[in-house]
Amino acid sequence: MPAQWTGDIFGKLKANRITQIEFAGKLGYTPQYVCSVLNGKRQPKNAERLFKTVLEELIAEKNM
Repeated sequence: MPAQWTGDIFGKLKANRITQIEFAGKLGYTPQYVCSVLNGKRQPKNAERLFKTVLEELIAEKNM
């Protein structure tokens, strides 16, 4: 089962109209890998911190 933080990421992506492809590109990963992490199939070390940091950067860029 996915962690709670992944649901928060999905919500923020949708609310800010950021696609998973955009998000994956900013992270430097493939969309398939990002999907696996967000769906709880992969659990890399420090993923939560990295994903949240990059998402906040994307949101800030969109609001400029």
